[in-house]
Amino acid sequence: MSLEYDGATFSLVVNPNAGHGKAKKLLGHVTATILTKLPGVNLRVYQTASFAEARLRCIEAVGNARGQVAGHRPDSLLVMGGDGMMHLGLNACAATGVPLGLIPAGSGNDFCRGVGIPTGFAAALDVIVAGNLGKIDLMEMTGDLAQGARRRWAGSILSSGFDARVNARVNRMKWTLGSLSYTWAALAELSIFEPLNYRLLVDGKPLQQTAMFICVGSAGYFGGGMHGLPFADVRDGLLDLTIINPVSRMTLLRLLPAMFTGAFVRDPAVRCLRAREVVVDGDGLIAYADGEDVGKVPITLRAVPDALTLYLPEAK
Repeated sequence: MSLEYDGATFSLVVNPNAGHGKAKKLLGHVTATILTKLPGVNLRVYQTASFAEARLRCIEAVGNARGQVAGHRPDSLLVMGGDGMMHLGLNACAATGVPLGLIPAGSGNDFCRGVGIPTGFAAALDVIVAGNLGKIDLMEMTGDLAQGARRRWAGSILSSGFDARVNARVNRMKWTLGSLSYTWAALAELSIFEPLNYRLLVDGKPLQQTAMFICVGSAGYFGGGMHGLPFADVRDGLLDLTIINPVSRMTLLRLLPAMFTGAFVRDPAVRCLRAREVVVDGDGLIAYADGEDVGKVPITLRAVPDALTLYLPEAK
């Protein structure tokens, strides 16, 4: 059923610096498209100066949102930027029923890729205009998390080994290579990395082992297009795990290109699992999810079905 937009408020929270200023350049086109194609919408635009401001704007928009009434669309939060903005948006909207619209304008756009939203901003905007709403799973994270939080949500992958060290190196870079930044950082980290000791609980069963990395998530991409969880499904109520057992640096180097296609999981050193709940702990681990530092291990990860209402392409 087609729903009308008359009277609905769309709060668009933008990181203007995303994609090296790409978001700021595209913002005029985005707002004009929404106002032209959805003339009944009350559009509020917030260009944010910091991550903290963007987070507060997202929370505020969701807190003020009105639900769907009389065949009209509910108020919605739209976020425009890279995966950091998507992370803020999904955390604000998770378990609230407030729809989230994604307008990718970053260098990675992994969350969009993982849930089937086009990574081109114009095509993603068309998805919002079309108005098809669906529900997807999210990964709930609990523990001693960053910034004093005890609970957060992730849309893509939690990294804790080699992949997390690479993410941290990318975040420390004072210059950027765009989508190649992760590849450069991976090569640099490879020269010094040693396997790590993991202590996991996978649906209550202990799993202790040494590994290059173990990534966990509900959607499959990280690192600017690497398909770390190629079997992930955001509607199956499960988390996917990919484990790369200890291998030589040359073997890991050989596997890196195949991570962009997911073909690396065919290697005998790689193991794939599924679970509803995973506790990640171990020695020397750092935890990143959706490209953001999420805090100290141990962290409990749980699949929460239908946690997020999202503007999605219509099923063919």
